[in-house]
Amino acid sequence: MRALNLKLWRDLWNLRSQVLTIALVVAIGVGGFVGLFSVHASLLQARDDFYRSHRLADVFVTLKRAPTALAARVAAIDGVAEVQTGLAFDAQIDLGDPGAPVTGRFVALDLVRAPLGTQALNATRLREGRWPEAGPALEAVVSESFARARGLRPGARVHAVLNGRLLAVQVVGLAISPEYVFAGSGGAPDERSFGIWWVDARRLAELLDLRGAFNQAVLRLAPGASEPAVVAALDRLLEPYGSLGAVLRRDQLSARVVDDELDQLRVMGTVLPAIFLAVAMFILNGVLARQVATQRAQIASLKALGYGDGTIAAHYVGMALLVAGLGVVAGLALSGLIGRAMLGLYEPVFRFDALAYRTSAPLVGVAVAVAAAAAALGAWTAIRAVVRLRPAQAMQPPAPPAYRRTLAERLAPGARVRARALMVLRDVENRPWRSAFTVAGVAMAMALQIAGAFWLDAIAHIEDVQFRQVQPGNVVLHFQPHAAPAVAAELRRLPGVLMAEAYRSEPVRVLRGARSREVALTGLPPHAPLLPVVDARRGPVALPDEGIVLSQLLARDIGAQTGDRVTVAFRLGHREQVELPVVAVVHTLMGQQAWMSLAALHRAARDGAGLSDAALLVDDSALPAFWAAIKATPGVSAVFDKRSVQRAFDERTSYNMGAFSAILTLFAVAMAVGITYNAARIALSERAWDLASLRVLGMTRGEVSVLLLGQLAFELLLALPLGLLAGRGLAALLMRLMSSDNIEFPVVIAPATYAWAAIIVLAAGAASALLVRRRVDRFDLVAVLKVRE
Repeated sequence: MRALNLKLWRDLWNLRSQVLTIALVVAIGVGGFVGLFSVHASLLQARDDFYRSHRLADVFVTLKRAPTALAARVAAIDGVAEVQTGLAFDAQIDLGDPGAPVTGRFVALDLVRAPLGTQALNATRLREGRWPEAGPALEAVVSESFARARGLRPGARVHAVLNGRLLAVQVVGLAISPEYVFAGSGGAPDERSFGIWWVDARRLAELLDLRGAFNQAVLRLAPGASEPAVVAALDRLLEPYGSLGAVLRRDQLSARVVDDELDQLRVMGTVLPAIFLAVAMFILNGVLARQVATQRAQIASLKALGYGDGTIAAHYVGMALLVAGLGVVAGLALSGLIGRAMLGLYEPVFRFDALAYRTSAPLVGVAVAVAAAAAALGAWTAIRAVVRLRPAQAMQPPAPPAYRRTLAERLAPGARVRARALMVLRDVENRPWRSAFTVAGVAMAMALQIAGAFWLDAIAHIEDVQFRQVQPGNVVLHFQPHAAPAVAAELRRLPGVLMAEAYRSEPVRVLRGARSREVALTGLPPHAPLLPVVDARRGPVALPDEGIVLSQLLARDIGAQTGDRVTVAFRLGHREQVELPVVAVVHTLMGQQAWMSLAALHRAARDGAGLSDAALLVDDSALPAFWAAIKATPGVSAVFDKRSVQRAFDERTSYNMGAFSAILTLFAVAMAVGITYNAARIALSERAWDLASLRVLGMTRGEVSVLLLGQLAFELLLALPLGLLAGRGLAALLMRLMSSDNIEFPVVIAPATYAWAAIIVLAAGAASALLVRRRVDRFDLVAVLKVRE
């Protein structure tokens, strides 16, 4: 075996450039797999530890008002292990700057238990400053994500409109909570415009006139409890008190966003590394196939000396495993860089107690096993035919390919094709599998480049739809309590208001058969340009006078389609329950929503004509005066400033997606170089004798290089359209896997993204061609022609 070992190391050294490129592709696959899955595991562990140590509740419910004595009846529900009631109220906050007011959710905090660290469910963790104290001044601990985004520190002083009263609020600390890892209103997280403010529970009850009452409750379930049964019993008990419907932890806004982010990371860690490992197997197969073909005589000699088929096969499989092992070692080192870089992107987003990068031994074992299996499979498919030959057969050189007229010649028999082009076409057609592997590998490199870059196109499309088409205005106001129908006319008199349209949004439960969802039903006035219902594929949709329009995500979830009838149960007011026909299904990108005409909604609710919100178009130059007027309006409880939200959205997504796209582009370039370089080197080794003969017959080095590299150019041109199609297909697959019940990512790819992917692949091919051309220029014609393989 010592002789075979020496041969193994010599072969590896002679193939060192190809070995390094194969190992690089393997390293990228292993590094991406281990790195991304380690980030997923690290975030998952941090989330679970955070939820467990801070005792995140299992069930959440919001209601209008209920007596504290009712908590005992909630605790008596079968399956409930613990109940915690409290108060929460959304209010407008003036940060003391000329910009828009923000929305704060004031949450009751037990000032006796919190400082002692003995909070019950959804415990708040102080990160900076101190806890509030009871006294004449209203002190608050603010959610850390909001405070960082707005530059608030302990000692800051702001003003809030609480229950119609303007009050000064002193910021004394920053905190985090498992209930508000992500916080926002309207079903979407928004760390710049929406913050959590924990204040003294007794003081908040006095300010809201809710002494002896609660308007939210959280529950911990006993092990083995039936979640649907507890939710149903809780809804029945709290329905008379204005319950908006109990939701399980997985449906709570913050927990749902966290779960969606982790699911998307898991998808990325599975699909993309699998492509790299598959490509590495293809390259390894080609290199070993050529190596075995050039060593037929050596294999025959080894067989004649008594080496068995298994020993020889193990020798070449060992070569593949060593190459893969080099890639695995480099990949494990690369995984740490990838993982820590990705974790750095997530750290400002997930504000858990502790976020540390962890790599598990089972995960490394899986990566090693997959890479080894891919290498062994690629090696075996390359050598199985040769090692089975008898020594006398193996001594003979392989039969040369039977060249015949190409497909182009047969389709156009009268056409005149230049000799050099004909040689290239015949070589491609007579070695279809090798050419197919090269074309497929280059196409997948393009697909990865497109899959990494198209995210920015998709986000730009989402931004265009959500911020320009769905929200053509620049301000949305929320009223608490509901405003009178004349509110739109009053708003038009405010400074800078160009247009104002009021509407109504009500929490409802939409049911069809056994399926139901809690959503917001929006009633819109007719001919309202600031409040369009926009289908992402068809554009604005007109609302009918009767019936209900559902978003595609909601319709899919409850199994409804146009023409069906659904039951709508109002959660507030008279709590009416009506049956309505589905008159249209609208394709939206985010959120489960439902719409009706405003008049039809008033008729269905049977509780008057109150309005909950208003959309406005305000002159940008008059915004400071407008914001000053809004801050002095007690009836406005929440404000949506599109410019601020859009800026925060741009900053967050452009940074994260830009970094991710850059990493994936770098990997795709490495993959393209590895594929094209190995393809050119294999072609050179196969045609060295032919090319040297042509040089002796008088061809120049340039003409010989054209014959060799023309094949690579032809394969690259074949790969370009396939790569574009594969890129779109991979993007569609990723979007399908990463979409959820509340968001559907669009597959939008700009022409520039396709163009850059093609340019990068062509540049990689050109670089590989230059490297191989140097080898052609250095041909030792005597050595090449001495032995005909």
